[in-house]
Amino acid sequence: MTEPLYPLRIAAAPISWGVCEVPGWGHVLDARTVLTEMVSLGISAMELGPPGYLPKDPVELRSLLEGFGISSVGGFLALALHREAPRAIETARETVALFAETGAEVLVLAAATGLDGYDTRPPLTEAEWRTLVETAAAIRDVAAEHGLRTTLHPHVGTYVETEAEVERFLADSDLDICLDTGHLLIGGTDPVRLAQRNPDRIGHIHLKDVRSALADEVRSGAIEYSEAVRRGIYPALGEGDIDIEALVRSVYAAGYQGWYVIEQDTALGPDDVAQLPSRDALRSLRHLAGIGAALTSARI
Repeated sequence: MTEPLYPLRIAAAPISWGVCEVPGWGHVLDARTVLTEMVSLGISAMELGPPGYLPKDPVELRSLLEGFGISSVGGFLALALHREAPRAIETARETVALFAETGAEVLVLAAATGLDGYDTRPPLTEAEWRTLVETAAAIRDVAAEHGLRTTLHPHVGTYVETEAEVERFLADSDLDICLDTGHLLIGGTDPVRLAQRNPDRIGHIHLKDVRSALADEVRSGAIEYSEAVRRGIYPALGEGDIDIEALVRSVYAAGYQGWYVIEQDTALGPDDVAQLPSRDALRSLRHLAGIGAALTSARI
């Protein structure tokens, strides 16, 4: 008996239009402009962006999304999981309550250092690592109370960044991970091999392509992560050095039916307009749509 074919669930995120939680990251476009661009590209589902970017009132937020015909996937939340666990859990509780009001499915959690940005990472003690794992589990339980799944996002400049840290988290925690192809590669993990080794631990996907030469410079410490973003470390899908098609085919064959969130993190200058990142997003959408069409029209 053959397994049924199913379409890829494609979404986007405001970070592709330069909207980031990091202070001073770059010019931030207003929400209606970003949502208008998404709709113009045919996008009908999104992650909600950094806390405070969209309305905090659930009625106002639902009204905004419904007005654009966009559904909520969930969103990214970077918290210092290694310290002040009650504070992190309470922040997560407030966030998932809002997410749940929008019909969201997933909380994408990152183990932040507690510093602004992702360019500096102080050492972590063994006790702090244990607290990180325990806090992530507690937040998972809080999110589940609201009907959301929680995934842990390996991310540059957080405490789950390197290949060793990703493997350790997978061993020490039962949370699934958000497979962010870009952050994994920059941290030293081959995202395709990771997906092949751990198909049952992939709970969510962020699709980025990466210019490996710039990734090498970040990994070696030659340049900071924020500088690499400004220099274009994330091109449109299919234009970098990650085999996006192999990754998608691998998780699809393993039965993954979650979201594929297109993310080409960017930082805009004061004179940049929304159409600039939209052109990259369109090329990414076309690349992913082509992969999806091939998968749903023929056996893999």
